[in-house]
Amino acid sequence: MTSHPANGITDVVHQRFRLGLLTIAHEARRVEFGYLRTSLDVTAGNLSQHLTVRENAGLISVEKGYEGKRARTWISLTPDGHAALREEVAQLKRLISQIDRNENRRNRQ
Repeated sequence: MTSHPANGITDVVHQRFRLGLLTIAHEARRVEFGYLRTSLDVTAGNLSQHLTVRENAGLISVEKGYEGKRARTWISLTPDGHAALREEVAQLKRLISQIDRNENRRNRQ
């Protein structure tokens, strides 16, 4: 018996802020903290916590520096982060496919 596709969804990646963070970082390659905060509509403290967990999991790298005289924080996906995002999307596609198959069966009955 195969496991349900929902079992492959990981808590480290899947959740609105977490998935959004990884997706935006994937799209941008390198994204600034303030842009992430605004895009995800999250507080700085909450975003910092999400970033720390993803960094500790090896999914992102955090680079601190300056742009002019202003301190900046940039976030990038690591190779593991890219792989985790790809796997999460694949799991979601499997889950959606299963839902579609069940709907099609019901509609034919």
